[in-house]
Amino acid sequence: MAQLTLPCVLMRAGTSRGPFFLREWLPADDLARDQALIGAIGASDLLQVDGVGGGSTLTSKVAIVSRSSQPDCDVDYLFAQVGVGQQSVDMRPNCGNMLSGVAPFAIEQGLVPAADGTTTVRVFNVNTRSRIDVTVQTPGRRVAYEGQTRIDGVAGTAAPIQLDFLDAWGAVTGSVFPTGRRIDVIEGTPVTCIDAAMPLMVVHAASLGVSGRESPAQLDADGALLDRIEALRRQAGELMGLGDVRDSVIPKPVIVSAGDDADSITSRYFTPKRCHASHAVTGAIGVAAAFSLPGTVASAARIASGARNVLVLHPQGRIDVAVEIDGEGDDARIRRAALVRTARKIFEGEIHIPDYVFSKPLDGDKPVKKLIAPLVAATLAAAAPAVALAQAAAAPPYPTKTITIVVPTAAGGANDAMARTIAQKLGPMLGQTIIIDNRAGANGSIASEFVARAAPDGHTLMLGYIATHSMNPALQKLRYDPVKDFEPIGLVAYSPTLMVANTSVPVKDVRDLVAQLKAKPDKYSYASAGNGTAPHFAAELFKLNAKVVMLGVPYKGSAPAVNDTIAGQTDFMFPSLYTASTHVKNGKLRALAVAGPSRVPSMPDVPTLKEAGVDGVDVTQWYALFAPAKTPKAVIEKLNKAVNEVLADKETAKRIEDHGADVQTSTPAELGDLVKSELVKWKRVVTEARLTAD
Repeated sequence: MAQLTLPCVLMRAGTSRGPFFLREWLPADDLARDQALIGAIGASDLLQVDGVGGGSTLTSKVAIVSRSSQPDCDVDYLFAQVGVGQQSVDMRPNCGNMLSGVAPFAIEQGLVPAADGTTTVRVFNVNTRSRIDVTVQTPGRRVAYEGQTRIDGVAGTAAPIQLDFLDAWGAVTGSVFPTGRRIDVIEGTPVTCIDAAMPLMVVHAASLGVSGRESPAQLDADGALLDRIEALRRQAGELMGLGDVRDSVIPKPVIVSAGDDADSITSRYFTPKRCHASHAVTGAIGVAAAFSLPGTVASAARIASGARNVLVLHPQGRIDVAVEIDGEGDDARIRRAALVRTARKIFEGEIHIPDYVFSKPLDGDKPVKKLIAPLVAATLAAAAPAVALAQAAAAPPYPTKTITIVVPTAAGGANDAMARTIAQKLGPMLGQTIIIDNRAGANGSIASEFVARAAPDGHTLMLGYIATHSMNPALQKLRYDPVKDFEPIGLVAYSPTLMVANTSVPVKDVRDLVAQLKAKPDKYSYASAGNGTAPHFAAELFKLNAKVVMLGVPYKGSAPAVNDTIAGQTDFMFPSLYTASTHVKNGKLRALAVAGPSRVPSMPDVPTLKEAGVDGVDVTQWYALFAPAKTPKAVIEKLNKAVNEVLADKETAKRIEDHGADVQTSTPAELGDLVKSELVKWKRVVTEARLTAD
């Protein structure tokens, strides 16, 4: 097979460097795309001598840019971290340094028209699903790279590029403080778990017995310190709802110490198992946020609402972050953060990808295809029927590329944890990478609509559940049909619903709560994963049958709802046992009752709501896999068989059951019948309880 030739622009962006591609330049198949990136960087060896990489994670980065699929954004930016000495591509993290090159690249490639003077490009980061306004110097409607702005870690000066992060707060986990606290103690060490542009675990240098001013080489040479940081990071990942992070680059560990003055903080940022030579931009945003908010291990001595400039001091200099805070004390929230980077185009031309990185032949060389197309068009048209028959006979077996499982809730909830648990075994079984795509919002409708309209080839699936495929459609008219728009693959698990309370709420039991609410309606509030979800239905059924009033607060998924209940922003919630069990066992939430027909074995002392005096609240949640309608029957059957084998695996089943869910498999037909019967059931409940989506 001949090498592949692709258009390419190599850029220094911030303190990173890497090739920039339009998505259309790369192979359409995700597996071939990733292999092309591996070949471009030369990831196969540590020195990366056969590609444009520099033998470092800082110079093994790729930016993929396209016109945005989001109505309020100009371009989509997908970041890829390519391996050093290993053929790997990781698209879970984001890179703020590479982000600084996206707008100049997009303007010069004609995706965004340049204004005279400056041009602001709204970028949608696909990795974290967040928006950033990037402002570039464009005198005379042309991108200017020359200027007088200097950033530490880069020789010379260049034109300033301003990055305004608009909604990066809790973008990955659903909450700025995903554990519900601003300080957690892990193995006796105080840490702050924060999700601001990048999920971080922040620890003060004094807690680790270091000064915090050591060089990266000194820190990397301390094996005992690195082992301790990694042990803390893994536990922090669990607390943040990220699950088992031993094979993930997030959360990133950060060691902080005092800065040079009241407006600076010293930071050592890890990637995560080595100390960064300078500092990641997204990490600097997170550190500046932890510094500016009260109650963290990094909090400044002077905390005030409003705007302030924070200097994040790193081994090669500093990053100046403009932060704006609203509110004070526990109510303080980040409103925006901005910083300045620079970028420079190094070369623009063609990059030649060696054939050894590809696992199968590609569909020819793109430039050559353009040349020969006019000459062979007539021949191909005449031979079309025979070609079609031949292609059908030689159709590659499923799957042929990366599989995406779309999750309708934020990271950290039951759906997300279940999808990741299944994907860990399902990917190797099918011989393909499986990625999890969290598309929270609109009570699961965003994810459901996306999957319903995806190509019906089995490469886009959905971890749906009782809310997306029965409750929410029963509650309101949606732009998808849970029966007609999906092919059922198979059940995954059932989980009872638990009524939980914040540990400081002065309520003895359910009877006491009912008495207090009857004496003073609206005294307490409850959190839900959004209107039309199981926690919402359970709470409304409780109110109806107990004849009480309680204010509902909807969230974008169960993870942020649980976090705010733990933090005391809301008083009660009705999550699945799968979502709540770890928090109950750790003493962060108090279980009051089971919203189901019987007690659960793992909590034998917790009564059912019926036993506690409130009958008629039975919400048993179920989880299942779906594909878009018209997905071939052979693909559905193969997926059903594989998923059922995964769920039969003792390790997988134990991980699911340890969180309070009961593994349950089914045939596609049985799942289809369940969806139809559940729709009938919950439509009846909506009518009888007079529930609305408001």
